[in-house]
Amino acid sequence: MYSKKEASELRQQFWTAFGQYMLPIAGAEGEKINWINYKTGEKEVYFKMAADSKSASISIEMAHKDLGLQQIYFDQFQQLRNLLQSVLTEEWDWEPQVADEHNRTISRIITRVDGVNIFDRNDWPKLISFFKPRLIALDAFWSSAKYAFEALR
Repeated sequence: MYSKKEASELRQQFWTAFGQYMLPIAGAEGEKINWINYKTGEKEVYFKMAADSKSASISIEMAHKDLGLQQIYFDQFQQLRNLLQSVLTEEWDWEPQVADEHNRTISRIITRVDGVNIFDRNDWPKLISFFKPRLIALDAFWSSAKYAFEALR
């Protein structure tokens, strides 16, 4: 068991290492990307990565305060579902309304892997192998799909 400080430091070390690992990889449009804090350009639409002592996940989250607007964004993603799946080459879970870690109602498209531990450095290659191709695929999807969201701004 780790103290809060040790756990925080290990998390920070992992995300720093992952960021350094991803640094030389250009985005789908050839641009430099901050992969850890990916900017979609859409308010309250995020690509989120998370990991703890038991699992890891990567998701697209819509966190609009206006649940009607949030639903419209989720519906737009559903319209693009075939494109998303073709780029990801796997099915993700679609959650129209779910509570996030702050107990806010969000919409989410997510995939998870169990049996990995961010606090075990031996699992870091597995975590990187989980996050890297999915994050790159999300960027490839977003480079085409983002234009479908312009009218929603």
